[in-house]
Amino acid sequence: MLTDLTIRNIAIIDTLHISFKEGLTVLTGETGAGKSIIIDAVGLIMGGRASADLLRSGADEAVVEALFDISSQPDVARQLRDSGFDCDNELLVKRSISRAGKNRVFINGSMATLALLAETAPLLINIYGQHESQTLLRPENHLRLLDAYAGLDGQREEFFRLFERFRTLQERLGALDEEEREAERRLDLLSYQIDEIARAELRAGEEEDLEERRRVLAGAEKLGSTSADAFERLYEGDGAILGQLRRIKNAIFELSAIDHSLEGLAASLENAYLQVEDAAIMLRDYASRIEADPAALQQTDDRLDLIHRLKRKYAPTIEAILEFKQGLDSEMETLHGREQARHELEEELERLDREVRQRGSDLTAQRTAAAGALSRALAAEVHQLAMKNAVVETVLEPLAEPRSTGYERVELLFSPNPGEPPRPLARIASGGELSRLMLAFKQVLPEGDVPTLIFDEVDTGIGGATSEMVGKKLKNVAALQQVLCITHLAQVAVFAGQHLRVEKQVANGRTTTRIVALEDGERTREVARMLAGARITDSALAHAAEMLAAADGKA
Repeated sequence: MLTDLTIRNIAIIDTLHISFKEGLTVLTGETGAGKSIIIDAVGLIMGGRASADLLRSGADEAVVEALFDISSQPDVARQLRDSGFDCDNELLVKRSISRAGKNRVFINGSMATLALLAETAPLLINIYGQHESQTLLRPENHLRLLDAYAGLDGQREEFFRLFERFRTLQERLGALDEEEREAERRLDLLSYQIDEIARAELRAGEEEDLEERRRVLAGAEKLGSTSADAFERLYEGDGAILGQLRRIKNAIFELSAIDHSLEGLAASLENAYLQVEDAAIMLRDYASRIEADPAALQQTDDRLDLIHRLKRKYAPTIEAILEFKQGLDSEMETLHGREQARHELEEELERLDREVRQRGSDLTAQRTAAAGALSRALAAEVHQLAMKNAVVETVLEPLAEPRSTGYERVELLFSPNPGEPPRPLARIASGGELSRLMLAFKQVLPEGDVPTLIFDEVDTGIGGATSEMVGKKLKNVAALQQVLCITHLAQVAVFAGQHLRVEKQVANGRTTTRIVALEDGERTREVARMLAGARITDSALAHAAEMLAAADGKA
């Protein structure tokens, strides 16, 4: 709720501070005292258009500050915290306008954007009167009001969820259509790459083995001749090393029989002989296996060339190529599965389409039934507010294509006078009629999430018993929400829990506006002034006291 409002340098207001209470607060005073200026200031807090023309003569800057108690609105506090503002149970909104055209907004002391203010303020306060930013003047709100009256908020939320899911799947199906040609091209490429790698039949470590084999095949002639020559020198040739080593070994064995200290040397020579003999036999066998094979060498070179080409195309190693192929296989499987996915998506869309149509049809039927009841209930209320011939119609217009809110748009049509067809509110409703229509709405649909309501011009063109009825209805609304009302009628003012008088005063040749909180006798005198005019008689005072007592009892 709005707890405090401070205004500086706007029109005839120099400095003005108002503390508001819960329930119904009325602002009264002579015409031109500044009541409408206060409403304009609140409009600035709501993000309304600012103009340097609003500035008080001689002032360079105008400021409006509003303090709200949002302890019962945790969603508002959370929204502001998500936007980066420190926020707890109180919210201070400040807006300054300079003659140079600078326009600044502050939320809890931190600079904010006008867009954020315009988004947040309607959650805190609403003005019903001549101002254009009214709930009832925006047809997009009428559907929400009808659903609230009919208790369809849950069904509408469920329809919204289904419709958004349906639209998301439609977009996905459209994207699949666009991706189809690209998918076919991708499949062709994947098939070629997978087939090329598969035909190569690569195995881990193969390249190292091939490189080793190639070296052997390329050096076969040298390997064969050198190993054969080594065998010849060791074993079979003239003066072969093994023959000479055998003679030396035998000679040392003979000497060791004479000198036993040579036995170790003799044994070493025996071992050396045996090792050389083994090496000679191995060289003979190796030489017999080695032969030049140009065909095998070419085959190995071709295989290595294939591996090198695949490495250049796909990955730096055979292991990485094989891993890359696994990825290709997986992607191929995914692309081949797209038809199945598409089929499942189309089935889900058909199911959702049936459900959306069914839920939409149910919503339409319930809204149609509720529209007539809402029209009758509103008409009954406005007839009590000096609009006896007014007609209110709640019209459902089918949409060519469904929206997330359903298959129809809803608009309230209004005719204040006999013989005139009902028309959109924005085209024909005056400020006073709009205020009274909103007051009627609050009787029919009292629950509201906006904690502060301001009614301006609600008493235009009414009097007598109707005025008292307006006061009672405002009091009813104020039992659930804070209500501020500017009124010229005593029959309305007497129902207030807080009565503020707006008055002009002249000081040092300048006119300023001030606020006086009225209590007891002062309030009786103000009500008497509203009844009798400038000359307040004893009978007017008595009548005023009687009205206040009666209103207090009726409250």
